[in-house]
Amino acid sequence: MIMCEELNTPMTNELSTILRDSKSIDGPTTRYILNTKKIIQSELLKKERIGENDDKTPNKVILLVGETGTGKTTLINAMVNYIMGVRWEHRMWLEISECLDEKSQTTAVTVYEVFARDSPFCLTIIDTPGFGNTQGREKDKRIAEALEQLFTSEDGIHEIDVICLVLKASESRLHERQLYIQDEILSLFGKNLEENILILLTNSHANVPKRLLHFIKASKIPCAKEKDGHPVYFTFDNCQSECYDEEDRESYKSSWDHGIENFKQFFDYLNVINPGHLNMTADLLSARKQLDENVDKLKNKPIALETLKRKIEDAKQNLGELEAYRITMNNFEYEVEEFFEEKVHMESSWWHLATCCTVCEENCHPGCWCFTDLSWCSVMSKGNCTVCTGKCHYTKHVKDDKIYVIVSRKVTKTEENMKEKYEKDVGEEQGLINKLQTNIKKIEEEMIELLEKCYQCLEKLMETSLKSTSRSSFRHLDFMIEKVKETGKQERVRKLEELQIKAQEENMGLMRRFL
Repeated sequence: MIMCEELNTPMTNELSTILRDSKSIDGPTTRYILNTKKIIQSELLKKERIGENDDKTPNKVILLVGETGTGKTTLINAMVNYIMGVRWEHRMWLEISECLDEKSQTTAVTVYEVFARDSPFCLTIIDTPGFGNTQGREKDKRIAEALEQLFTSEDGIHEIDVICLVLKASESRLHERQLYIQDEILSLFGKNLEENILILLTNSHANVPKRLLHFIKASKIPCAKEKDGHPVYFTFDNCQSECYDEEDRESYKSSWDHGIENFKQFFDYLNVINPGHLNMTADLLSARKQLDENVDKLKNKPIALETLKRKIEDAKQNLGELEAYRITMNNFEYEVEEFFEEKVHMESSWWHLATCCTVCEENCHPGCWCFTDLSWCSVMSKGNCTVCTGKCHYTKHVKDDKIYVIVSRKVTKTEENMKEKYEKDVGEEQGLINKLQTNIKKIEEEMIELLEKCYQCLEKLMETSLKSTSRSSFRHLDFMIEKVKETGKQERVRKLEELQIKAQEENMGLMRRFL
């Protein structure tokens, strides 16, 4: 086992090289702003390196989480100073360039790789933006997305030694925001990492913060425990970085010595703890992200359904108007009076008949005297009729007691153009209704599928998260319970309602205990 021992006081060559490339600010204690090497630079995730990469040296991975203003930045700087071998006698203090201003709020998860040849190990420090700041849940959500990216990428981090919950030792109790932060932080990690969670108390001076430790124990924060059940914790006073006059310098030596001893204890503990795998945590973070995305999609589906239903109602109204128009237009039919010739009996006698053309259907000689040979009819000339339109041959004529007369009748006709347009419009509206109904069915099927995915994600959180009753986890419960009830799956409803009651009781219990 590698034990972490205090480094020699003389400045190492490596440290001298690093300082040459750093910006210095003179004073009784010279401040050096380290010129880190940028490895990754994105909106969600940054990675910076101090020193030369060394794959042979054991690596310790530390993740720091906590409320804005707890002193994480100063703590990171103190770790860097310790691992690089900076001591009180060197009259210097190293600062990471991204961490100049303790009050500034980092917007991305930042990974610092710290390599020091004279150290028995190198460090990977994961700094998360402060939880619970003024940017609200959206920023906390981005932290989860950045960690998922870090834990799932091929060249990311797949094991972690400790997750450090950073609290201010000066706090006399856990306030509501800290309870929220505690829940949110723990909900990000899998249950297999409970023994890898440590409490780091900053701004801690001589006295042990017993009251705060009591609150931490009473709140049942999942973390590494001593045999007596008390949480494993380490204290840091954060005084090494303070600016002071030359005459006050000696009074700060005890703070330096205390800090060195605290870090020695911390890193000694780090050497005996087994690193935790991040597979479960990566899956959990993915499930959280999918749950949020699927719930958002599911919430938007009823809006889409309502829009489609309104379009169907509009189409049906248009069909009604078309039907009313068809009725008004009498089915696009109208009556006209048509005139035509028809044969009717005439007042005649056997000797007084009519000569008619069978081809032209005309009365050629209505009062013709009876001739058996129609060629003798007075309207014939040279064998052809002189009256009918076709001047037909007399053999095409007949002698009959009927004559052609012009009569009229009412005939129903259809306005074809208007009817075709009507039928086209009706077809389009009915086709639109069918298409919309198909889309509605598709969305309803998608809602069932999304609800199933949401439930599976929530179930995964319940099974694997260190804190399944965090606000970010159960904020969807009301919606989920309502939707699952619609499916009739009572066992799932019961399970979700029990989780909701448990979450409410835990939060109310904490509020009563600490506020």
